Amino acid sequence: MPTVGDICAAIESFAPASFAEEWDNVGLLVGSTSWAAERILLTIDLTDAVLAEAIAQRVGLVIAYHPLIFKPIVRVTDSAGKGRIVLGAARAGIAVHSPHTALDASAGGINDWLAEGLGTGDVRALTPHEALPKSEECKLVTYCPVDAVDRVRRALSTVGAGKIGNYELCSFEIHGEGTFLGNEESSPALGRRGVLERVREVRLEMVCPRDALGLAVTTLRQFHPYEEPPLEIHQLRPRPQRTIGLGRRLTLDRPAPLAELVERIKGHLGIPAVVVAEGGGAGGGAVGPIGIVGICAGSGGSLLDEALAQGCQLFYTGEMGHHDVLKAQERGCSVVLAGHTNTERGFLPRLRDRLAERCPGVEILISREDREPLAVR
Repeated sequence: MPTVGDICAAIESFAPASFAEEWDNVGLLVGSTSWAAERILLTIDLTDAVLAEAIAQRVGLVIAYHPLIFKPIVRVTDSAGKGRIVLGAARAGIAVHSPHTALDASAGGINDWLAEGLGTGDVRALTPHEALPKSEECKLVTYCPVDAVDRVRRALSTVGAGKIGNYELCSFEIHGEGTFLGNEESSPALGRRGVLERVREVRLEMVCPRDALGLAVTTLRQFHPYEEPPLEIHQLRPRPQRTIGLGRRLTLDRPAPLAELVERIKGHLGIPAVVVAEGGGAGGGAVGPIGIVGICAGSGGSLLDEALAQGCQLFYTGEMGHHDVLKAQERGCSVVLAGHTNTERGFLPRLRDRLAERCPGVEILISREDREPLAVR
């Protein structure tokens, strides 16, 4: 029988929690990974109405894009807002998971889906996610005689060094000549104390997890022939990942007028209207064809400066503050605001399909009670 843990693992496979912003609260928020989850419900917001729907549908897990628990809850009672919903879900044996910004940042996630609705072109993250595999957090460098290299390399590999993806014993060698002069207290493995010795040596480099460094140093001292093994430890920087991260920058293959892009947005989201601020810059002239678009699902004001710095002529998001809209206009950048959850809800069928591929035997429903809270009248 599928469990909540199985579904969480499936989500982690395409929207890892490590992609989420530090301020976010993603993952399993209510319930146990051991609970059954033969039927799940997808929603943007877990409201009272959606919870009632989940109970009526007898689901075991609600995947709510927005975290049910975001700020600390001081009361979990049947009369206190979010606490009431948390209590109601727990009473009904319904687990709650939120992917939120992990799903935004992931390849093929919500922001990429929004970009699809504008046309074809080059898509990259506005702010690339930076990451480094745990096995490659640091680099160890040592120098040893040629005949000792294999022994040292294999010893270090036994404590986790030299692992890159599916490969082990990964290293790099540079051959050269080393020198040393031992004092009267030294016991050199090669040559004599008090004499400047020259030795054909190999510079050996291997990546290593940070938490394995202590054991790696001990192992090096044990298997290296020198009384004082040379050792350098370099901390490696995370690598930017072009297709993963906050927002998207779309360079259209064919620039298009603002009016045409607005129609594409409405059609893609299935909504009748959006709010538009035309960016004419200081001169207030007409907007020409738009080729570069900044995109951010939900509330995108925090990415506006980055979008402007990268030359975006249109910034497309759900909602944004008044002064941010003015800033964009002053810089000649048009703005389209489509409604916070309008930029997110249309992705739920795509999320359903991705989960269905990974969770055979699980019935996946999309909430009928989840809706944009604001309406244009």
